[in-house]
Amino acid sequence: MDLQQIGWNDFFADQCRDTPYLPGRIALIQRGYFTVWMKGGELLLPANASLRRRGCDWPCIGDWVLVQEGSSIASVLARRTKLSRKQPGSQVGEQMLAANVDVLFVVSGLDLDYNPRRLERYVLLANESGARPVLVLNKADLCDEPSRITSETRKISSGAPVLAISATEGWGVSELADYIGPGQTAALIGSSGAGKSTILNALLGAPRQRTRQVSEAGSRGRHTTTQRELFVMPDGSLLMDLPGLRELQLWVEPGHIDSSFRDIAELAQHCRFRNCTHDGEPGCAVTKGAINESRLRSYHKLQREAERLTWQQNIHAALLEKKRIKAVERSMRARPAK
Repeated sequence: MDLQQIGWNDFFADQCRDTPYLPGRIALIQRGYFTVWMKGGELLLPANASLRRRGCDWPCIGDWVLVQEGSSIASVLARRTKLSRKQPGSQVGEQMLAANVDVLFVVSGLDLDYNPRRLERYVLLANESGARPVLVLNKADLCDEPSRITSETRKISSGAPVLAISATEGWGVSELADYIGPGQTAALIGSSGAGKSTILNALLGAPRQRTRQVSEAGSRGRHTTTQRELFVMPDGSLLMDLPGLRELQLWVEPGHIDSSFRDIAELAQHCRFRNCTHDGEPGCAVTKGAINESRLRSYHKLQREAERLTWQQNIHAALLEKKRIKAVERSMRARPAK
């Protein structure tokens, strides 16, 4: 297997100048074992026991890693991009979803799955990761007005391309290939039942991923893809199929919200006050502009969510530091006096 064909480039090569270990890429993770694509083929390996003890990044799908004598993964190379979210629930921590993704295909079904506010979150997720977002409106054959919804979606995409396709009918799917080239990596992400696996099968030209019908009661999707997996496409690009996300808490800094709300950011340049929050201040160009009210509410909600995350991170860091200091003090008291 040629490494360049699976995404190897100078960014990763520069990290391996003086190492005896061989590089490989994580293509699949199952029950603690990693399928690693390498120059000599494919290996199924565990992670080195010392990897977690050293506090290093744990391997995820798409990572480039160094393999120790074909027996285990010794370390994870620095990532060009990383797709992550806040851990579900009340835990304060980052959960890695995928690494080294160039293009993120955000898939939404044009049935009852379509939700503009959720798409805004995914655009923000992509921008924060470093990947280029492309919004894919699947199941356009089930929609009475796909052109209208496509036009409305472009207003909230902050410049990201928007495609309306039908994976089951087979039209529009080939347009996805225009956004990804040989050796580049794309990922399919979206809620369960949006048709990600159907799109993957259509691009592969073979039924590699299992698909299921969406429940007619509310068009709620059911998980088909339960693991993250990397595929080599016929055109030489790479594509990840990621399980549907039922919860998408963001892992983002408050100052980065504007990157996914360009329409608001552009109007904000004309606000009377430089620190305008666009929440009722006099001379606010945003509230007086042609911004959809629900979009502005979404902007404020995401700002508050990001600010709360920062507060939680600071509290968590303070608690960890306090715990560390107590451990040092206990260690010092336990030393025998000389």
